[in-house]
Amino acid sequence: MSISASNVPSLSSVTKYIDEDEHEKTKMALIFDKYNHRLATLPKERGWITENLYMYQGFWHQSKRRMSFETVMALQDTFNACPTDIYLATLPKSGTTWLKAIVFAIVNRNRYKNDSFPTHPLLISNPHNCLPFVETEIFRNTPTYVNDPHSPRLFATHIPYTSLPRSILDSGCRLVYLCRNPKDVLVSMFHFANKLRDKSRGPMRFEEAFELFSKGAMPIGPYWDHVKSYHNVSLKHPTKILFLKYDDMKVDTVNHVKRLSTFLGYPFTEAENDDGAVQEIVRMCSFENLREVNKHGDLREGIPNDAFFREGTVGDWTNHLTSEMSEILDQITNEKFHGLDILF
Repeated sequence: MSISASNVPSLSSVTKYIDEDEHEKTKMALIFDKYNHRLATLPKERGWITENLYMYQGFWHQSKRRMSFETVMALQDTFNACPTDIYLATLPKSGTTWLKAIVFAIVNRNRYKNDSFPTHPLLISNPHNCLPFVETEIFRNTPTYVNDPHSPRLFATHIPYTSLPRSILDSGCRLVYLCRNPKDVLVSMFHFANKLRDKSRGPMRFEEAFELFSKGAMPIGPYWDHVKSYHNVSLKHPTKILFLKYDDMKVDTVNHVKRLSTFLGYPFTEAENDDGAVQEIVRMCSFENLREVNKHGDLREGIPNDAFFREGTVGDWTNHLTSEMSEILDQITNEKFHGLDILF
């Protein structure tokens, strides 16, 4: 995609981004150092991307990363939520990037419709740049939505419900949770980990990934506990927590986008429905379109944009799992989700 002169950043803006990047690195180091003493007290397991995972409050986390137990602790200590906030919660590799794009497009559909915004952000940038993780906001000198006149603030998170900052739990804000078939999560996480894994460790074998996943050891896992933590609360507070399944959204995306828009407080008008506004959002946020936009460049150093766009399909697990592996995961899932309306 060509870049016009009006899209070229100025020297001052480039300097600002460089300063912001340096500030983030400094603040990350301070946060990691502040909570470093906890490392030796936490249970440890083999990691997927990093060497080890550490269990904090019942879930496995990386250390010294943007998504880490240190980050969770820092957020729990300092983050202030607003009642108008919207949070998108997922386990890694459960459709996070797609959900970010859809929600950003829904909430901002009027903001980017007029002539002053001829190019939609999702057509030139990664959805992760459009809707940030609350985990990364803790490192920023100027958080994404400070002094932003546009409301609501939109954030994503991988944090389990039971570990969310108290201010989020008490704020009364809206929260959307998206889960995915555990077999597809395993396969997607396996490929993603090998793209980001330190080359000195060599590639991860699928058998190793299956073993770790089956016993719950994956970043922000166990899978089943993460899903249940949000599902159970959504039953008690359905007006505040919307529980969705990736597999269902892929089958009927249009109606799920409408359902999302109503839950978020941005329902489509009759005129918008007649004009095909929903279908346009579905098209713009399609896997194929997002992959085309993000086939080049890096989200940040060491993480290419295309790492988030491998297949995006339902049922790719059939190309990776043996019959025995599939039966084992089915048995675990049936036991963990017994009595719950969570079917794939």
